[in-house]
Amino acid sequence: MLLALGLMVVFAITRWPGFFPPELGTLSAAYAICFCAGVYFSKAIAWWLPLLTLFISDVALNLFYYDTPAVGDDTKYKWVYMLPNYVMYLALVGLGRMHSRKSAWWRLVFGGVGGAFLFFVVTNTIAWLQNPDYPKTLDGWIRAMTTGIPGFPPPWLFLRNTLLSGGLFTGLFAAAMKLTASSESELDKEPVKHPEEESEGREVPEPEKADA
Repeated sequence: MLLALGLMVVFAITRWPGFFPPELGTLSAAYAICFCAGVYFSKAIAWWLPLLTLFISDVALNLFYYDTPAVGDDTKYKWVYMLPNYVMYLALVGLGRMHSRKSAWWRLVFGGVGGAFLFFVVTNTIAWLQNPDYPKTLDGWIRAMTTGIPGFPPPWLFLRNTLLSGGLFTGLFAAAMKLTASSESELDKEPVKHPEEESEGREVPEPEKADA
């Protein structure tokens, strides 16, 4: 539980705009956190802890960073458009539940990348359906996935950063967990000597015979 809470605190800090250098782009650990929570956290905590962390950090960003007011139509409008993201975060947790902490490291990395790719495709498809600037055709959908609307950053840049985020942070977290588990298993293999065993190995001097 302490590890889970500590991880969520670090994750919430990394969501603050400007935490990562500008050259790294829009990296996000959200995809990996939700996926790895499904892999490593147990029972209900895998579902509610990542979502609660995301919600609290989103509220903090709205209150203390973005120019939109804390209460009003603009904020409600944004929250409505963020609902699909939360649904997909839950889907990433579910994807993680399909894996095991004993799964191979490379399998977990590919799972994190696959989850991030699924998140991008689904949320961008919803944006394509909601945005009147995109024609509701196959060509319009492809444009929503690649070049986007002129004057805005192309979606393929977000796809690149999404895949990089999913693979990088999942790989780091899974590697740390496997190294920790390996060191713990090595400690378990070390024999523990009990006082009775130590006394058996010692030579007990014979008592001296008293003179008659």
